[in-house]
Amino acid sequence: MNTESAESKDFEKQIYSEDVASAEALNMGDALKESQAGEDQKLKRVLHARHLSMIAIGGALGTGLLIGTGNALRLAGPAAIFLSYSVIGFVVYMVLNGLGEVATHIPLADGFAGYCRRYVDEALGFACGWTYLFLQLLVTANQLVAGGLTMQYWISEERANPGIWIAVFLTISTTVNMLGVRFFGEVEFWVCIVKICTCIGLIILLLVIALGGAPTGDRLGFRFWQNPGAFRAYAEPDRGVNIEGDLGRFVSFISVLVNSVFAYSSCEMVGVTFPECARPRKAIPKAIRLTFYRIVIFYVLNVLVLGMCVPFDDPRLLGTSGTNASASPFVIAIFNAQITGLDHVINACILIFVTSAAVADMYIGSRTLYGLSMSGYAPKFFSKTDKRGVPYWGIALAFGFGCLAFMATSSDTAEVFQHFVNVVSLNGLLAWSCILIVHMRFMRAVKVQGYSRKKDLAFRSPIQPFGTYFSLGVCVFVIFAKNFTVFLGSPFDYETFITGYIMLPVFIALFLGWKFWHKTRFVRASEIDLTSFKEAFDIQEEKFLAQDEEDKAARRAAGNPINLKWLYDKIFGWVF
Repeated sequence: MNTESAESKDFEKQIYSEDVASAEALNMGDALKESQAGEDQKLKRVLHARHLSMIAIGGALGTGLLIGTGNALRLAGPAAIFLSYSVIGFVVYMVLNGLGEVATHIPLADGFAGYCRRYVDEALGFACGWTYLFLQLLVTANQLVAGGLTMQYWISEERANPGIWIAVFLTISTTVNMLGVRFFGEVEFWVCIVKICTCIGLIILLLVIALGGAPTGDRLGFRFWQNPGAFRAYAEPDRGVNIEGDLGRFVSFISVLVNSVFAYSSCEMVGVTFPECARPRKAIPKAIRLTFYRIVIFYVLNVLVLGMCVPFDDPRLLGTSGTNASASPFVIAIFNAQITGLDHVINACILIFVTSAAVADMYIGSRTLYGLSMSGYAPKFFSKTDKRGVPYWGIALAFGFGCLAFMATSSDTAEVFQHFVNVVSLNGLLAWSCILIVHMRFMRAVKVQGYSRKKDLAFRSPIQPFGTYFSLGVCVFVIFAKNFTVFLGSPFDYETFITGYIMLPVFIALFLGWKFWHKTRFVRASEIDLTSFKEAFDIQEEKFLAQDEEDKAARRAAGNPINLKWLYDKIFGWVF
């Protein structure tokens, strides 16, 4: 084994030494108590499948859907955003399933950085880990900016500085995260139920409006897909850009892929919660499947019915020069339908969405930094936790980055929001690409080393290997094409260019810097470690399976009383 591989193993041994020691001491008879080593370096394994999937939804169902779709609708039209959300939704499906296949084999405590280091290259782990950390830290700030935007529906920017609302939402997010993962998990679970009910309600409401059930009695149907149109030709009058015909509509479609990526960003955050999951082999596949079903259904159906109710030339959409262009497109649809008072109720629900997403993103950011610290990619003090398992230094850093949202106090709030969208979407694409590359290398190692994906893996990603190859190709294309419109017209839009592409050279610099400094090398498929520390997790699963059998036996002994958990899973589990 070469020096680099030995050092990589040392990282993992440090992280998992307590797991393995506990397993050996208990002679295959006890569950893993903690996923980390050292008294000051322990996360708490208290999250279950319902928490995992809800945390993922908590971060993903937020500003991208309820606010960001307004700008996308304005730029490209209803059919374009429906197609873009569908295409990116498929990519997310492959990312989540690829992550699930790798993570259920050996759930690594150091997250995406650990998977990249183990299956690809230590340098990729460093670059991916820090890129994903930047994603979560910046998206937290963006959620806070969105909170300020949402409040402007009631109180304009001239009457109250957005910094007031940003400070309130930042305080709430930090407080929830400091109270421990158990409290955080329960808060996110119940808040996300409100969010899901709101999404379902919006789908039904917008469908009723489109079919003529609003007080106006106007049966909209697909009228706005005909006039002003299903696609909008790309135009930026301020920069002298006006591309007509099919080419203009195609350019518009490409330009709004960035909004779709931003909307789906953080779906993969469920992978960061695995170290605090009590039953990873059982909970991870379930959480990933449910996360995809919920998010794609809610997103795709919502943007479809939204395009039926709001035309792309509505003056109140985000990015226009209307007097209240900060409004959510869903609130606009309700307002246009003349449903009195409901627009305020939905706007209040959107505030819950935004706050919940900020809480979840701050949580993921702190845990990502914790994993980087445990891997040796970040200073050691970031892995310190309090008695509740809260990595308080990570929370402090996330709080500091959250303060970037106060830029909205001196600049146009909608403009700051779009700049954050550009940065966050690129980070998300880079993280997805890394996950897909890891999955490709994992599948290759399984094949080369004589394992069977069908027999030896607890969870298998479908449509392989073509699904992963296609999704990686889409990610690479969107990375380079997502802000290409800055090169059209004059003056050159340097702000969008910088925010749209700045993280690409940063990612490359992180990768090459670590690679040349530490002289790492690409891990060959025949050398990829598919066994180390797997036994410890096998022990954990055996203990959980034994506990399940004991519970079943207890119910039989008690006369087979109704299993409420089973009923919940079968009837409501796919939604909640």
